[in-house]
Amino acid sequence: MIVAGDFVRTGGMDAANHAVASFLARRGTETHLVAHRVADDLAALPNLRVHPVRRPLGSHTLGFPLLDRAGRRVARALRARGPVVLANGGNCRAGNAVWLHYVHAAYAPAVAGQPVRRMIAAASRARALRDERAAVRRAGITVCNSELTRRHAVELLGAHGDSAHVVHYGTDPGRFRPPSSDERASARRALGWTDDAPVVCFVGALGDRRKGFDTLFAAWRRLCADAEWDARLAVVGAGGELEAWRRRAAEAGVAERILFLGFQADVRRVLWSADALAAPTRYEAFGLAVQEALCCGLPAIVSAAAGVAEVIPAAMHPLLLRDPDDPAELAVRLRAWRGAIPIHRDAARAASAQLRSRTWDHMAQRMTNLILEATR
Repeated sequence: MIVAGDFVRTGGMDAANHAVASFLARRGTETHLVAHRVADDLAALPNLRVHPVRRPLGSHTLGFPLLDRAGRRVARALRARGPVVLANGGNCRAGNAVWLHYVHAAYAPAVAGQPVRRMIAAASRARALRDERAAVRRAGITVCNSELTRRHAVELLGAHGDSAHVVHYGTDPGRFRPPSSDERASARRALGWTDDAPVVCFVGALGDRRKGFDTLFAAWRRLCADAEWDARLAVVGAGGELEAWRRRAAEAGVAERILFLGFQADVRRVLWSADALAAPTRYEAFGLAVQEALCCGLPAIVSAAAGVAEVIPAAMHPLLLRDPDDPAELAVRLRAWRGAIPIHRDAARAASAQLRSRTWDHMAQRMTNLILEATR
């Protein structure tokens, strides 16, 4: 039994939960999903039962207690059969196994928007802090998506070191792969990019500063002050600060050099069209978007402290960002990429081959083995 908000192919933890549920159902394991949303392809699988839960007003905050309540109810109904109950973080008090995708105690975001929204976000985080600590101390096993998350689970949440295990996210090697020249050209045409100017992309919500877009924006202004800088920045993501960033770009005179694409249902199309990814995140338990970019053959300028940096080969370490608050350092890394695009592209292609060898099914199999060993 798995309790999660969404089982869909988009998003970090959502895609990971979809992958585990699909693996279990396809191998013949009776699998119960307690969720707000389950993708049609997953719901149609045999051996899988969906227990739908309302998400009032589309709010994660309002839906969270309903998810917990439903999860405990289904766990009670299955109790005689001794189920494994996999909670995501602290989302269900019935979990005897916990999957940590994010540790709220590791980062306190400054949320943009009206005071009421900030108050709701603060209350939601306070509950998440309490529930995560209780969940990892109660569970027989905590699965962490990175060494970073495992360290935070032990140091900040009180998890027992011998019960916390690292399983990095997998990937879909057929979908996230380097494009052919025709596929790249088609993707760029679909976005209206008709020239050959190099493009750096950023993928992340713009509702707070965790993803570091403010650092990237400041670095980009520095770079655009140089008449020889010819790259454009494509920003994928929505959020409370999106319109404010558009205004700031216009006021700074760089609106034509920064393309705000908003939410994109097909992020792969942007990755296939771009030449590099910038991810100066202040906190990232893993960073699936970065891994997917690498799988597509894109060099990534990413924070060295991010969980995903653990899977980046040594050949790409010169692009790792030591200080996500330093626009000057980020500008230096971007210049280094621009000055040696072929070298970094070749390194990214090699990384792609390595990362695509670890599929979602590989991840799910390792998780299943660890959880069954710990809970039987």
